[in-house]
Amino acid sequence: MTLKRIQIGERMSQAVVHGNTVYTAGQVALEAPGTDAAEQTRNILSRIDALLSEAGTDKSQVISATIWLSDMSTFNEMNGIWDAWVTPGATPARACVEAKLAAPQFTVEIAVIAALD
Repeated sequence: MTLKRIQIGERMSQAVVHGNTVYTAGQVALEAPGTDAAEQTRNILSRIDALLSEAGTDKSQVISATIWLSDMSTFNEMNGIWDAWVTPGATPARACVEAKLAAPQFTVEIAVIAALD
């Protein structure tokens, strides 16, 4: 079985397709660093939409999501954007934890696993 790597970088690929499954790297708000959790979540989900599209699938096929917040006090703010984004009736399994992220300007990071259509 071959692998398809998407947006390959020196350190990591932004997504990898293996069989009928797409794995994204943890996505941060590269276009909105330093903004509030809602705006960072919006930017990240847009990035995830683009990666899933490039892989040949979409958010309705997300199986699992892991969300890291630098401060759990922004949980409701992030969830407001998340809840509007997910496909009703097709919500994934999900974990959300508080963690120190790679750089202080990022307060949200999200990685998903999705099925190919």
